[in-house]
Amino acid sequence: MTNLETQFFQKLNFTPAQLKQYFDSAVRDYDIAASNDIPEVQFKFAYDALIKIGIALIAREGFKVRSQPGHHVKIIEKLSEVLHYEDIDIMGNTMHQSRNKDFYDGGMIITETEAKQYLEFVGHVLKKARAYLRKETI
Repeated sequence: MTNLETQFFQKLNFTPAQLKQYFDSAVRDYDIAASNDIPEVQFKFAYDALIKIGIALIAREGFKVRSQPGHHVKIIEKLSEVLHYEDIDIMGNTMHQSRNKDFYDGGMIITETEAKQYLEFVGHVLKKARAYLRKETI
């Protein structure tokens, strides 16, 4: 990974059990999103899964994410970099902006179509992350 700002990332080694726990948490959130019919719930858990996938892969690279203002944007950026998948940066930031509108601008409505698109996208990222982790552990 390049351009690791110490404000957002701290060098740290993780055990295989810790890495598995991080990734399993992302999978659990994705499964909650995929098994729910309420678009807002799908969106919230899909977004959380995306961020947790990023945290897991950044940890696999030997860095802990520091909780600072703007750290979700940095997680999305680094996840895109690690997986060499530019769409993560684009779609992830769109999801982040939607999440912020919901939090800070009085809420917003996520349509069924949007929720489905976000869920499919995060599912694709999850598959790429699994493939990356398998490749890295061989």
